[in-house]
Amino acid sequence: MRQDHEIPPAGPGPTPPEDPQTQGPSLEVRIARAGADLRDTLGAVVEAVPNLPAGPQALARRVGIDKVLASRLLKAVRSPDPMSTIHRIPGPEPLRRALRAMSRQGVPPALVHSATAAVDRFDDLVRAELGDRSSLDALISAWAPEARREFELRRKQAAFRAMSQLRGVEASTLMATVFLHPSPDGEHVDIVWLNGLYALHRIRPGVPVKFATRRMSAEAGARRPTTLDGQPVDDAGSALLESFCSSPAPTLRVQRIGEVVHYALADEGFGPRSAVDIVFTEVNRGEVRRFNPPGVHRKGYVFAEVSTPAKALQFDAFLHEDVYPRSRPTLRLYDTSFEGVADVNNEARDADLFDTLETIEPLGAGLASRRSADAPRYDELLALVAERMNWDPRAFRGQRCRIDYPIYGSQVAMVFDRPQRPA
Repeated sequence: MRQDHEIPPAGPGPTPPEDPQTQGPSLEVRIARAGADLRDTLGAVVEAVPNLPAGPQALARRVGIDKVLASRLLKAVRSPDPMSTIHRIPGPEPLRRALRAMSRQGVPPALVHSATAAVDRFDDLVRAELGDRSSLDALISAWAPEARREFELRRKQAAFRAMSQLRGVEASTLMATVFLHPSPDGEHVDIVWLNGLYALHRIRPGVPVKFATRRMSAEAGARRPTTLDGQPVDDAGSALLESFCSSPAPTLRVQRIGEVVHYALADEGFGPRSAVDIVFTEVNRGEVRRFNPPGVHRKGYVFAEVSTPAKALQFDAFLHEDVYPRSRPTLRLYDTSFEGVADVNNEARDADLFDTLETIEPLGAGLASRRSADAPRYDELLALVAERMNWDPRAFRGQRCRIDYPIYGSQVAMVFDRPQRPA
């Protein structure tokens, strides 16, 4: 999903591409040239400050500007790439303020004039072509990887703040851990979900707090979720792992509708002091097919839904060594706002994919000593599941996708190549 774009050089090089509409340099080239212009002219002014001190704090004290402005200015003029300069450069007004301050320190007027002119050209370019700095940041994120990471994180953080206020609920961490193990019949896969919502609380009184588990296809018969002890999940109290929840244990309501199990927080408290930790499990025997029948080429997949605004999502998948043994998972993030939760085998849903920098990290073999900075006593949770299910913890391999400020309403899917049934 990630796309890398080559940044044109600021100095001599191949003739830059032309925009067919204007028969002139493309916007990308003009922005890169503006970056080189700012870097060179502002850099010359900085270097001309008498007795130039080292570091942003010393520069701020020397010329009388804010240390944050000094830090961004130094990072911008020291960036080797012009797009990185544009990404790091302060806005036009702070730059003009910094130039006035440095001019009072004895910098030659000609250097200050050149830098001021470069700032004015940059300001005009942004206003005429993009409208504002926010639009420029969005554009730069497509060309500079470090700009994209920062752009995505800031926008996701802003989206979290907005959605938590609108929905009236938030959590610090969503934990979604799934185990895939061969079923006794050899034809299907048993799936166990270990779910956690940490520091879950209402921001406003009276708002519903709900989440769900589901399966997207009924290819393996009716879905009958149970607890680790084999009891039907008819009330959430039986599915809760109370020793891993906050005390007193929260109360959940459960409703099963077809392939979906709906959970709702029954407690009525609100505010940070009402925050609860909820950890529960679901066991689904024979949940999906282990192999593709002849002539069928469906993918295997598991997914986590971001139905609660949260600061972090930890999505782990632990596969038994005999489940999809030679498959390396790929990551897909879907927008569910229009068509709902996606079946990854439906190519029409490719139009709903988010293009983000999120990745999958291999965790290696075994469940032992798998820890988490987000989920307390995570290694104990994994050991408990393996013990209750009578599984060999050494027979699993793990994958993790951790996302800061996951997009509310998104579906995070790990996709595997499902093998054909052996002869």
